[in-house]
Amino acid sequence: MSHLVNPLATPSQLYHLSTFSSLPQDLQEAVFTATQCLTQAAGLLLELPQSVTAQANVILARHWLIDSLMTHEFSDVSAAAIYLVAKLGPLPRSTRDVSNVYAYLVSPRSALFRSGDQQTPHQDYDPLASCQTESDYFAFQNRLLALEARILYTLSFDTHVSLPHPLAITYLQTLDFLGMPDRREVSLRAVQHLNTALLSPQMLYLTHQPHALATAAVYCAARDLGAKMPECAWWEVFDVDREELGFLVVGMRSVEGFLNKVREDMSWFFGGGMVTRARVEEEMRKRGLQVGNGTSELDQEDEVMKMMDSR
Repeated sequence: MSHLVNPLATPSQLYHLSTFSSLPQDLQEAVFTATQCLTQAAGLLLELPQSVTAQANVILARHWLIDSLMTHEFSDVSAAAIYLVAKLGPLPRSTRDVSNVYAYLVSPRSALFRSGDQQTPHQDYDPLASCQTESDYFAFQNRLLALEARILYTLSFDTHVSLPHPLAITYLQTLDFLGMPDRREVSLRAVQHLNTALLSPQMLYLTHQPHALATAAVYCAARDLGAKMPECAWWEVFDVDREELGFLVVGMRSVEGFLNKVREDMSWFFGGGMVTRARVEEEMRKRGLQVGNGTSELDQEDEVMKMMDSR
C-alpha cells in the first residue's frame, strides 16, 4: 500500500515557509497561485494528461517548502517541475517543446493573467515576441536542467506522488454513486474539486493523504448535486475521521472564494501577465520592505562547494 501514501510536509517546514519567507503573505499566495496556474496551462499546451500536470504541481509545492520562492524565476521552476514529471512517465516532452510553450505563455500574446483589453492587439503584435533565438533557447535549457537537478536534490530524489483522483472514482463506485442516473456529473464534480484543491492556500496535497482528499471530494460532490448519501458515518470506512473530513471540506469549498479574492485584491499585480521576480521585488520596494536575495541553505552550500572547487 506504500504506493498510495505520499510524504507529507512536516510542521517545521510549514512554519518555516510561513514565518521565515522574505515575502509578505499576500505576495506568497499570489506567486504560488500564479505559478500553479502557469503549470496547468503549460500541461494543456504540451498535451499532457491532468495526472502529469497535477503531479508537477505537487512536486513544485514540495520544492518550495525547502527552497526559497525568490531563488529562481517562477516560470523556470514551473517548467523544470513539469519537465521532470513528464520525463518520468510514458509521455516525456523535449526541452525544445517545453521552451516553446513557456516562451509563449510569458509573452504578451498569451491570454494568461490578462483580460481582453490587456492583450496585445493583433495588428500591433510582434510575431518574434514569443519566439526564442538559439541563444535564448540554450540559456533556458541550461536553467531547466540545473533546476531539475536542484528539485531532485531538495526532494532527496523522492518524486513519488500518489493522486487521489483514482481513489475518488473507486469510492464513488463503492458507495454506488456510479449506479445513479447522474453518475457522470457526480464523478466529474469530484474530480473538479480535487483539481481545484491543488491551488489551496492550505496546501492540502502536502498535508493530507490521498484517501482523505478523495473522501472529501466525494462528500463535496454529493452535497453540491444533492445526491443521496448513506446516513451512517461512511467516511470512517475509508479511514477518515469527522474532524479531518470537515477540515478538508471547508478547505476545498473555500478555494474558489480565495481565488476570487486574490484576483480582486491583486488585479493590478496580474494585469501584466505572468508574475516575475522583478515585479515582486519592485512591489516590495514600493512597500518599503527589504528585498531578499533569495538565498537559502542550499545556496550557501553551493557557494562553499564553488570555493572548494576553485581552491
